[in-house]
Amino acid sequence: MVEYVPFPRYFRGGFTCGETMNSFPWTETTATQIQQAAAILRAGGVVAFPTETVYGLGADARQESAVRRVFAIKGRPADHPLIVHLASADWLSDWARDIPEMAWLLAERFWPGPLTLVLPRAAHVLDAVTGGQASVALRVPAHPLALELIRAVGPLVAPSANRFGRLSPTTAAHVHAELGEAVDLILDGGPCAVGVESTILSLLDATPRVLRPGAVTPEALESILGRPLILGGGGVRAPGTLSAHYAPRTPLALVQRQELLGRAAELIAQGQQVAVLALGTSPDALPVGLDCVVLPREPADYARGLYAGLHALDRPEVDLILVESPPAEPGWLAVQDRLSRAAAAFAGPPQAGRQGHPSR
Repeated sequence: MVEYVPFPRYFRGGFTCGETMNSFPWTETTATQIQQAAAILRAGGVVAFPTETVYGLGADARQESAVRRVFAIKGRPADHPLIVHLASADWLSDWARDIPEMAWLLAERFWPGPLTLVLPRAAHVLDAVTGGQASVALRVPAHPLALELIRAVGPLVAPSANRFGRLSPTTAAHVHAELGEAVDLILDGGPCAVGVESTILSLLDATPRVLRPGAVTPEALESILGRPLILGGGGVRAPGTLSAHYAPRTPLALVQRQELLGRAAELIAQGQQVAVLALGTSPDALPVGLDCVVLPREPADYARGLYAGLHALDRPEVDLILVESPPAEPGWLAVQDRLSRAAAAFAGPPQAGRQGHPSR
Protein backbone atom coordinates (compact mmCIF):
# COMPACT_ATOMS: atom_id res chain seq x y z
CA MET A 1 0.00 0.00 0.00
CA VAL A 2 1.29 3.46 -0.93
CA GLU A 3 0.29 6.52 1.10
CA TYR A 4 1.16 10.05 0.01
CA VAL A 5 1.63 12.59 2.82
CA PRO A 6 0.82 16.17 1.67
CA PHE A 7 0.72 19.44 3.60
CA PRO A 8 -1.50 19.21 6.65
CA ARG A 9 -4.66 20.91 5.38
CA TYR A 10 -4.46 23.66 8.02
CA PHE A 11 -1.14 24.96 6.75
CA ARG A 12 -1.30 25.18 2.96
CA GLY A 13 0.78 28.19 2.00
CA GLY A 14 3.63 27.49 4.39
CA PHE A 15 4.97 28.96 7.62
CA THR A 16 6.58 32.37 8.13
CA CYS A 17 8.92 33.08 11.03
CA GLY A 18 7.97 36.06 13.17
CA GLU A 19 4.25 35.48 12.70
CA THR A 20 1.85 33.65 15.00
CA MET A 21 -0.63 31.31 13.32
CA ASN A 22 -3.67 33.33 14.41
CA SER A 23 -5.93 31.56 11.92
CA PHE A 24 -5.20 28.13 13.40
CA PRO A 25 -8.47 26.22 13.99
CA TRP A 26 -8.65 25.01 17.58
CA THR A 27 -11.05 22.27 16.64
CA GLU A 28 -10.24 20.00 19.56
CA THR A 29 -9.17 22.38 22.32
CA THR A 30 -11.55 24.80 24.03
CA ALA A 31 -10.85 27.89 26.12
CA THR A 32 -11.99 25.92 29.17
CA GLN A 33 -9.37 23.25 28.49
CA ILE A 34 -6.68 25.91 28.18
CA GLN A 35 -7.71 27.32 31.55
CA GLN A 36 -7.63 23.80 32.98
CA ALA A 37 -4.14 23.27 31.53
CA ALA A 38 -2.92 26.53 33.04
CA ALA A 39 -4.24 25.52 36.47
CA ILE A 40 -2.47 22.16 36.23
CA LEU A 41 0.82 23.82 35.28
CA ARG A 42 0.60 26.39 38.08
CA ALA A 43 0.06 23.51 40.52
CA GLY A 44 3.26 21.80 39.33
CA GLY A 45 1.67 19.44 36.82
CA VAL A 46 2.75 18.44 33.32
CA VAL A 47 0.74 19.23 30.18
CA ALA A 48 1.47 18.26 26.58
CA PHE A 49 0.68 21.05 24.12
CA PRO A 50 1.32 21.90 20.46
CA THR A 51 3.95 24.24 19.08
CA GLU A 52 4.73 24.92 15.44
CA THR A 53 7.67 22.47 15.62
CA VAL A 54 6.52 19.41 17.60
CA TYR A 55 4.29 18.78 20.62
CA GLY A 56 5.99 19.74 23.87
CA LEU A 57 5.86 18.26 27.36
CA GLY A 58 5.24 21.42 29.33
CA ALA A 59 6.03 22.35 32.93
CA ASP A 60 6.59 25.61 34.79
CA ALA A 61 10.26 26.46 34.26
CA ARG A 62 10.41 28.03 37.75
CA GLN A 63 9.23 24.92 39.65
CA GLU A 64 12.05 22.43 40.13
CA SER A 65 9.78 19.53 41.09
CA ALA A 66 7.71 20.04 37.92
CA VAL A 67 10.82 20.21 35.76
CA ARG A 68 12.17 17.01 37.31
CA ARG A 69 8.88 15.27 36.60
CA VAL A 70 9.35 16.07 32.90
CA PHE A 71 12.74 14.35 33.06
CA ALA A 72 11.19 11.33 34.80
CA ILE A 73 8.33 10.96 32.30
CA LYS A 74 10.71 11.15 29.35
CA GLY A 75 13.50 9.09 30.91
CA ARG A 76 15.77 12.01 30.01
CA PRO A 77 19.34 12.23 31.37
CA ALA A 78 19.59 14.92 34.07
CA ASP A 79 22.45 16.73 32.32
CA HIS A 80 20.49 17.12 29.05
CA PRO A 81 19.27 20.77 29.06
CA LEU A 82 15.75 21.95 28.30
CA ILE A 83 14.50 24.86 26.20
CA VAL A 84 12.55 27.55 28.04
CA HIS A 85 9.57 28.83 26.03
CA LEU A 86 8.75 32.52 26.44
CA ALA A 87 5.72 34.58 25.42
CA SER A 88 7.74 37.32 23.71
CA ALA A 89 11.23 38.74 23.31
CA ASP A 90 10.35 41.17 26.10
CA TRP A 91 10.90 38.29 28.54
CA LEU A 92 14.42 37.61 27.29
CA SER A 93 16.19 39.86 29.81
CA ASP A 94 14.49 38.01 32.68
CA TRP A 95 16.10 34.72 31.68
CA ALA A 96 19.47 35.66 30.16
CA ARG A 97 22.26 38.13 30.88
CA ASP A 98 24.95 39.79 28.78
CA ILE A 99 22.63 39.60 25.79
CA PRO A 100 24.46 40.59 22.59
CA GLU A 101 22.89 42.87 20.00
CA MET A 102 22.69 40.02 17.51
CA ALA A 103 20.27 38.20 19.84
CA TRP A 104 17.84 41.09 19.58
CA LEU A 105 18.24 41.21 15.80
CA LEU A 106 17.46 37.51 15.50
CA ALA A 107 14.54 37.71 17.93
CA GLU A 108 13.03 40.59 15.95
CA ARG A 109 13.26 38.62 12.70
CA PHE A 110 12.53 35.02 13.76
CA TRP A 111 10.37 35.20 16.91
CA PRO A 112 7.79 33.87 17.25
CA GLY A 113 9.27 30.94 15.38
CA PRO A 114 11.43 27.81 15.37
CA LEU A 115 14.70 29.40 16.52
CA THR A 116 16.25 28.73 19.94
CA LEU A 117 18.99 31.04 21.23
CA VAL A 118 21.59 29.84 23.75
CA LEU A 119 22.74 32.67 26.01
CA PRO A 120 24.37 33.14 29.44
CA ARG A 121 21.74 32.23 32.03
CA ALA A 122 20.24 34.63 34.55
CA ALA A 123 21.10 33.88 38.16
CA HIS A 124 17.67 32.45 39.06
CA VAL A 125 17.48 29.86 36.26
CA LEU A 126 17.34 26.35 37.71
CA ASP A 127 20.24 23.94 37.23
CA ALA A 128 17.60 21.33 36.42
CA VAL A 129 16.63 23.41 33.36
CA THR A 130 20.17 24.03 32.08
CA GLY A 131 21.66 20.64 32.88
CA GLY A 132 24.06 22.43 35.24
CA GLN A 133 25.51 24.62 32.49
CA ALA A 134 26.09 28.37 32.69
CA SER A 135 23.89 28.91 29.65
CA VAL A 136 20.15 28.70 28.95
CA ALA A 137 18.24 27.89 25.73
CA LEU A 138 15.30 30.21 24.98
CA ARG A 139 12.67 30.62 22.27
CA VAL A 140 9.22 32.06 21.54
CA PRO A 141 6.93 29.49 19.87
CA ALA A 142 4.69 30.49 16.95
CA HIS A 143 1.51 28.72 18.00
CA PRO A 144 -1.42 30.67 19.48
CA LEU A 145 -2.36 27.90 21.91
CA ALA A 146 1.20 27.65 23.22
CA LEU A 147 1.47 31.42 23.58
CA GLU A 148 -1.84 31.70 25.42
CA LEU A 149 -0.72 29.00 27.83
CA ILE A 150 2.66 30.69 28.46
CA ARG A 151 1.03 34.08 29.02
CA ALA A 152 -1.31 32.49 31.56
CA VAL A 153 1.36 30.55 33.46
CA GLY A 154 4.78 32.02 32.73
CA PRO A 155 7.82 30.50 30.99
CA LEU A 156 7.51 26.78 30.29
CA VAL A 157 10.06 24.08 29.60
CA ALA A 158 8.68 21.95 26.78
CA PRO A 159 10.90 19.21 25.36
CA SER A 160 9.27 16.92 22.81
CA ALA A 161 6.41 14.98 24.38
CA ASN A 162 7.90 11.50 23.92
CA ARG A 163 10.27 9.07 25.56
CA PHE A 164 13.87 10.21 25.36
CA GLY A 165 15.52 9.37 22.05
CA ARG A 166 12.28 8.38 20.33
CA LEU A 167 10.31 9.86 17.43
CA SER A 168 8.93 13.30 18.20
CA PRO A 169 5.14 13.75 18.16
CA THR A 170 3.49 16.09 15.67
CA THR A 171 -0.11 15.30 16.66
CA ALA A 172 -1.91 14.85 19.96
CA ALA A 173 -2.55 11.22 18.98
CA HIS A 174 1.23 10.62 18.81
CA VAL A 175 1.57 11.98 22.36
CA HIS A 176 -1.22 9.80 23.72
CA ALA A 177 0.15 6.68 22.06
CA GLU A 178 3.61 7.33 23.50
CA LEU A 179 2.94 8.69 26.98
CA GLY A 180 -0.66 7.71 27.77
CA GLU A 181 -1.69 8.50 31.32
CA ALA A 182 1.77 9.71 32.37
CA VAL A 183 0.72 13.23 31.35
CA ASP A 184 -1.87 15.21 33.29
CA LEU A 185 -3.48 16.67 30.17
CA ILE A 186 -2.90 16.69 26.40
CA LEU A 187 -4.08 19.74 24.46
CA ASP A 188 -4.94 19.02 20.83
CA GLY A 189 -3.93 21.79 18.43
CA GLY A 190 -3.88 19.73 15.26
CA PRO A 191 -0.77 18.76 13.25
CA CYS A 192 2.40 20.81 13.70
CA ALA A 193 3.21 23.32 10.95
CA VAL A 194 7.00 22.86 10.86
CA GLY A 195 7.27 19.23 11.95
CA VAL A 196 10.88 19.12 13.18
CA GLU A 197 12.49 20.65 16.25
CA SER A 198 13.78 24.22 16.35
CA THR A 199 17.14 25.42 15.11
CA ILE A 200 19.44 25.93 18.10
CA LEU A 201 21.97 28.76 17.80
CA SER A 202 24.61 29.43 20.45
CA LEU A 203 25.54 33.09 20.98
CA LEU A 204 28.00 32.34 23.76
CA ASP A 205 31.04 33.14 21.61
CA ALA A 206 31.93 35.91 19.18
CA THR A 207 31.04 33.68 16.25
CA PRO A 208 27.51 32.21 16.40
CA ARG A 209 27.33 28.44 16.28
CA VAL A 210 24.49 26.23 15.00
CA LEU A 211 24.15 23.41 17.53
CA ARG A 212 21.11 21.82 15.89
CA PRO A 213 19.72 22.55 12.40
CA GLY A 214 16.04 23.25 11.95
CA ALA A 215 13.59 25.21 9.83
CA VAL A 216 15.59 28.43 10.25
CA THR A 217 18.57 27.68 8.01
CA PRO A 218 22.18 28.82 8.45
CA GLU A 219 21.77 30.88 5.28
CA ALA A 220 18.75 32.70 6.75
CA LEU A 221 20.67 33.42 9.96
CA GLU A 222 23.74 34.63 8.10
CA SER A 223 21.60 36.98 6.02
CA ILE A 224 20.46 38.76 9.20
CA LEU A 225 23.79 38.71 11.04
CA GLY A 226 25.98 39.53 8.03
CA ARG A 227 28.61 37.03 9.12
CA PRO A 228 29.35 33.31 8.65
CA LEU A 229 28.30 30.75 11.25
CA ILE A 230 30.02 27.66 12.62
CA LEU A 231 28.12 24.37 12.34
CA GLY A 232 28.31 22.14 15.43
CA GLY A 233 30.81 21.80 18.25
CA GLY A 234 31.51 24.43 20.89
CA GLY A 235 31.39 22.22 23.97
CA VAL A 236 27.81 23.20 24.83
CA ARG A 237 25.27 20.46 25.53
CA ALA A 238 22.05 21.11 23.62
CA PRO A 239 18.78 19.20 23.15
CA GLY A 240 18.65 16.63 20.37
CA THR A 241 22.37 16.56 19.61
CA LEU A 242 23.29 13.05 20.74
CA SER A 243 24.66 10.90 17.92
CA ALA A 244 21.65 8.56 18.16
CA HIS A 245 18.25 10.22 18.58
CA TYR A 246 14.79 10.75 16.98
CA ALA A 247 14.45 6.98 16.45
CA PRO A 248 11.37 4.79 15.94
CA ARG A 249 11.08 1.49 17.80
CA THR A 250 11.44 -0.31 14.46
CA PRO A 251 15.01 -0.41 13.10
CA LEU A 252 15.62 2.17 10.38
CA ALA A 253 18.17 2.32 7.56
CA LEU A 254 18.97 5.01 4.98
CA VAL A 255 19.17 3.74 1.40
CA GLN A 256 19.78 5.46 -1.95
CA ARG A 257 16.80 5.24 -4.30
CA GLN A 258 18.64 3.06 -6.85
CA GLU A 259 19.35 0.52 -4.10
CA LEU A 260 15.95 0.62 -2.40
CA LEU A 261 14.04 -2.00 -4.39
CA GLY A 262 16.93 -4.47 -4.37
CA ARG A 263 17.38 -4.12 -0.61
CA ALA A 264 13.66 -4.52 0.01
CA ALA A 265 13.40 -7.62 -2.21
CA GLU A 266 16.42 -9.19 -0.50
CA LEU A 267 14.95 -8.69 2.96
CA ILE A 268 11.50 -9.92 1.93
CA ALA A 269 13.11 -13.06 0.50
CA GLN A 270 14.60 -13.63 3.95
CA GLY A 271 11.12 -13.54 5.46
CA GLN A 272 11.31 -10.00 6.86
CA GLN A 273 8.50 -7.44 6.81
CA VAL A 274 9.76 -4.19 5.26
CA ALA A 275 8.25 -0.69 5.03
CA VAL A 276 9.50 2.21 2.91
CA LEU A 277 9.61 5.99 3.37
CA ALA A 278 10.09 7.38 -0.14
CA LEU A 279 10.81 10.82 -1.57
CA GLY A 280 8.56 12.44 -4.16
CA THR A 281 7.11 9.35 -5.84
CA SER A 282 6.66 5.71 -5.04
CA PRO A 283 9.48 3.52 -6.43
CA ASP A 284 8.43 1.50 -9.47
CA ALA A 285 7.60 -2.19 -9.07
CA LEU A 286 7.23 -2.20 -5.29
CA PRO A 287 6.83 -5.74 -3.95
CA VAL A 288 3.22 -6.69 -3.29
CA GLY A 289 2.09 -5.95 0.24
CA LEU A 290 4.96 -3.59 1.07
CA ASP A 291 3.78 -0.46 2.89
CA CYS A 292 5.18 2.79 1.52
CA VAL A 293 4.73 6.38 2.69
CA VAL A 294 5.69 9.04 0.13
CA LEU A 295 6.76 12.51 1.32
CA PRO A 296 7.00 15.66 -0.83
CA ARG A 297 10.17 16.68 -2.71
CA GLU A 298 10.37 20.17 -1.19
CA PRO A 299 12.44 20.08 2.05
CA ALA A 300 10.07 22.10 4.26
CA ASP A 301 7.11 19.99 3.12
CA TYR A 302 9.08 16.79 3.67
CA ALA A 303 10.11 17.90 7.16
CA ARG A 304 6.51 18.71 8.01
CA GLY A 305 5.47 15.12 7.28
CA LEU A 306 8.64 13.29 8.39
CA TYR A 307 7.67 12.21 11.90
CA ALA A 308 4.05 11.51 10.91
CA GLY A 309 5.31 9.24 8.13
CA LEU A 310 7.68 7.39 10.44
CA HIS A 311 4.99 7.01 13.12
CA ALA A 312 2.71 5.45 10.49
CA LEU A 313 5.35 2.86 9.55
CA ASP A 314 6.60 2.16 13.08
CA ARG A 315 4.52 -0.94 13.81
CA PRO A 316 5.27 -4.21 15.65
CA GLU A 317 4.93 -6.35 12.52
CA VAL A 318 7.56 -4.32 10.60
CA ASP A 319 11.15 -5.57 10.90
CA LEU A 320 12.87 -2.68 9.10
CA ILE A 321 11.98 0.76 7.76
CA LEU A 322 13.95 1.63 4.63
CA VAL A 323 14.19 5.41 4.20
CA GLU A 324 15.16 6.86 0.86
CA SER A 325 18.16 9.13 1.55
CA PRO A 326 17.33 12.84 1.17
CA PRO A 327 19.35 15.05 -1.20
CA ALA A 328 22.77 16.24 0.03
CA GLU A 329 21.77 19.88 -0.36
CA PRO A 330 21.78 22.79 2.15
CA GLY A 331 17.98 23.06 2.35
CA TRP A 332 17.81 19.47 3.58
CA LEU A 333 20.17 19.93 6.53
CA ALA A 334 17.52 19.52 9.26
CA VAL A 335 16.02 16.42 7.62
CA GLN A 336 19.48 14.91 7.08
CA ASP A 337 20.29 15.53 10.74
CA ARG A 338 17.14 13.83 12.07
CA LEU A 339 17.37 10.81 9.77
CA SER A 340 21.10 10.25 10.30
CA ARG A 341 20.63 10.26 14.09
CA ALA A 342 17.61 7.96 13.80
CA ALA A 343 19.62 5.48 11.71
CA ALA A 344 22.59 5.73 14.10
CA ALA A 345 20.37 4.43 16.91
CA PHE A 346 20.47 1.02 15.21
CA ALA A 347 24.05 1.06 13.94
CA GLY A 348 25.82 -0.01 17.13
CA PRO A 349 25.33 -1.01 20.79
CA PRO A 350 21.96 -0.10 22.35
CA GLN A 351 21.58 3.58 23.22
CA ALA A 352 19.89 5.20 26.21
CA GLY A 353 16.17 5.52 25.63
CA ARG A 354 16.14 3.00 22.78
CA GLN A 355 13.75 0.08 23.01
CA GLY A 356 11.90 -2.15 20.60
CA HIS A 357 8.20 -2.81 20.28
CA PRO A 358 6.74 -4.36 23.45
CA SER A 359 5.36 -7.28 21.45
CA ARG A 360 8.79 -8.33 20.21
